[in-house]
Amino acid sequence: MTLTFEPLDDRPGLAVIDQIERQRYRIHTPTPIALREAATDVFQYPVGDAVRIRTRAIELPTVVMVYVRDDAGAIAAEVAQFESETLPADDYVLDPLTQIKTYMRVEDTAMEVTVDSDRTRIEFDAPTDVLIGARSQHDRPAATVTTTENPRDVMAAVETFGSALKAYDPERSYPTLRGHPPALEIGDSLDIPADIDRPDTGVTLELPPDLASVFVAAPLSYYLGASLVPASTPRLTTDTGFTYSLDTARGFESEVGRTLKRLFFLDCVTRTEGFHQIDLHERAAIEPYVDLDFESLYRQPLAEQVAAYLQVPYDVIEDHIPEWRLTTHIDPVPANAEQLPYVVDDLAIVRTHQQQRLNQASVPAEAEAEFTRDDVITRAASSDAATAPSETDYVEPQAEDSLEQAWIGDSIPIGASKLTKAAFEHRLDRDTNAEDITIRVVQNDARMDEERELVDEVYGTRDDLPFDVTVHDDLTTAELRTVLTTDAEFFHYIGHTEHDGFVCSDGKLDVTTVESVGIDTFLLNACNSYNQGLALVENGAIGGIVTLNEVLNDGAVRIGESVARLLNCGFPLRAALTIARGESILGGQYIVVGDGGVTVTQAESGAPNMLEISRREGKYNVDIITYSTDNKGLGSIFIPFLDDVEEHFLASGRINTFQMDESDVDAFLNMQYVPVKISDELYWSKSVDLKTDLEL
Repeated sequence: MTLTFEPLDDRPGLAVIDQIERQRYRIHTPTPIALREAATDVFQYPVGDAVRIRTRAIELPTVVMVYVRDDAGAIAAEVAQFESETLPADDYVLDPLTQIKTYMRVEDTAMEVTVDSDRTRIEFDAPTDVLIGARSQHDRPAATVTTTENPRDVMAAVETFGSALKAYDPERSYPTLRGHPPALEIGDSLDIPADIDRPDTGVTLELPPDLASVFVAAPLSYYLGASLVPASTPRLTTDTGFTYSLDTARGFESEVGRTLKRLFFLDCVTRTEGFHQIDLHERAAIEPYVDLDFESLYRQPLAEQVAAYLQVPYDVIEDHIPEWRLTTHIDPVPANAEQLPYVVDDLAIVRTHQQQRLNQASVPAEAEAEFTRDDVITRAASSDAATAPSETDYVEPQAEDSLEQAWIGDSIPIGASKLTKAAFEHRLDRDTNAEDITIRVVQNDARMDEERELVDEVYGTRDDLPFDVTVHDDLTTAELRTVLTTDAEFFHYIGHTEHDGFVCSDGKLDVTTVESVGIDTFLLNACNSYNQGLALVENGAIGGIVTLNEVLNDGAVRIGESVARLLNCGFPLRAALTIARGESILGGQYIVVGDGGVTVTQAESGAPNMLEISRREGKYNVDIITYSTDNKGLGSIFIPFLDDVEEHFLASGRINTFQMDESDVDAFLNMQYVPVKISDELYWSKSVDLKTDLEL
């Protein structure tokens, strides 16, 4: 079982624990409780496990929206922050929007649900039995499809991806209703398991039979459950006779990306007529400008919805589409097809533009002078040339309008994550762990005490999560090998590496000689750490942050501290580095290797977010930028806990600008610990001084 329920040690209540995703959520009760097993089939939604408790009240230690449904599934109440609802005796299912998907069921019970400034409370009219069910977000391929290198066979394999969808109506825009596509392997013949049930949604993608076209169309094909057929000209067709060209002046790749975004976004709006009839900001923004009857559309077949959506001009909705989480740039060769299911699971935009190959990762001109200062400390182990990286060339993918960029191919990417199949496989095989979040910090150079002291203050500061933080100094090769082979969620290395090993007190440790790595994620804050980081991933890790060249110690300290704080706030590796890069002139020398979507801790509010604050005419403008995670993917809802804001927003990217006075901003900043940008400088919410910091 990936889900468990455990009594709390420090006060009455229980913890809901997702052992695979390393997430936990606390539920408090006024008096001690006993946990009893319960059936899972009494809930309206699927749950992985359930328990029964008896209590007079339940308190959730965070502010969360609570939906209350009756036995027929109809909404009985919606309770947002600073609201309270009293409900008469009846059978109810409560759906609080907690980090781990959790439902609570009571029978013939009256209750009051209250959400105040820092907690959520549910009080019953008498002690009552409460069934608590939860569902893990962990998802894995249900089957493996074998394909040859022939593009037509790859096309047939990609056509199976839609079988993983758990719904074929607009509700599939919720990330929990999009299952993981089947895995792909390159072999001698096409082999599609008989138990893969390919959908018939009435939508077909006609594509040129080449790998580049199939790779680019894979996410769109998956989301539509579309059939794929070879054709000379790319287009989308439906069984009702509708056709839509994918060969436009913008180019095939751009058109496919825009089509996916348009269909997905309009599904998010249309689903407000479904099970969750919420007040969605984006619907209010576009409804006056589109000729769509959302209530009627919700009940139409998928093919009819697609035809209606694609008649809406893209520029009418463009500014309201959530910023996409990821653009993946891929070298369209047969071997890379094996990574497609993992990219598609993220609903990434896929690009195959030919990239300019480079001989090295260049250092910005303005940074060159910094290396010649008399007092400069770099993190290079020596001035001698070391073994060259395993790849012989670099590639700089074109920046796209996504929050994050990634690369699949043999070259070393600059400014993008390096995805590998091994990383995704290690993520799927992640061991269960209900214990503390284990963090190992290794400092192998005494001159770098500043970073160690800073990160030592950061890790383990979350009251809602258990941490086990250990700091090691000046390790030998044998001692470092032991650290790397021992299970841990995160490894933060401060010191020196060369292309062929970690520099230790008695020599170098080459990770290629370490057969089984126990750490999940890492930051190798040292010069030229790419090779060793890639070896960590190949030998068992999921993902980590590495450097492509030499880095200056003072910039490395700032990036190391920022990454530590961002990971502690629940940001995934790739998003954390995207933000932290701005803290050093050499931030471009840092990239992620492996699965950059992995997190070390969970976000306090469910979705990690960053604030941008500016002052204008005596008021403060507060922008909220949200970041998707594997558990809160595209299609998730974000609710800012602000007075007078009752709308829901689609997460990912900048959701809105809110004008506030000083007291409201101060209160908002102290609700949670999040990064804050003021005049392009990075601060942290609970240490911001509005009067001082906004004068900078």
